[in-house]
Amino acid sequence: MLRAIALAAAVAALPQAAQAQSYRCVGADGKKYYGSSPPPQCTGQPVELLNAQGTVMRRIDPQASGDERAKKEAEEAERKKRDALAKDQGRRDHALLNHYSSEQDVDSARARALEGNQKQVKDLEDKIAALKKRRGEPKQDPKTIDMELKVQEEQLVSRRKEAERINARYDEDKKRYAELTRKK
Repeated sequence: MLRAIALAAAVAALPQAAQAQSYRCVGADGKKYYGSSPPPQCTGQPVELLNAQGTVMRRIDPQASGDERAKKEAEEAERKKRDALAKDQGRRDHALLNHYSSEQDVDSARARALEGNQKQVKDLEDKIAALKKRRGEPKQDPKTIDMELKVQEEQLVSRRKEAERINARYDEDKKRYAELTRKK
């Protein structure tokens, strides 16, 4: 009976023993200090929180000044930003590799994207040529033709810029695809 009570007490004490923690630091004098709470010699020094087995559970940095704290927070924010950018780049790379099976696929997609744009450019060029031809005819209001001509020329410039953006996007896709497939 006595043995059963002692065993029950020992089992009840196990969770407390497993949760026992201690603190360790290296003081300013270079010696190691231990305690159930951070030792006074650890003031201003990094402290390690140890579990019952002596394994470091976490590191507690000394209280930093406001400037140091702000610097750490800025560094942490920058690290999070870099991580988010890297994660986003990883998603884009994955999508690129799933979308294209070769560099020729990128060129084919570019051709399809430019096809409609090139047709619009050709149509606008034809309209501009027709308007210029009509401008010299009698019974035509030159101001109306000039206004329409200006509108068509602005649209032509816009379509040509769009073609440049399309080409730039597919150039970037092709370059990145080549980088990714050469790594493998």
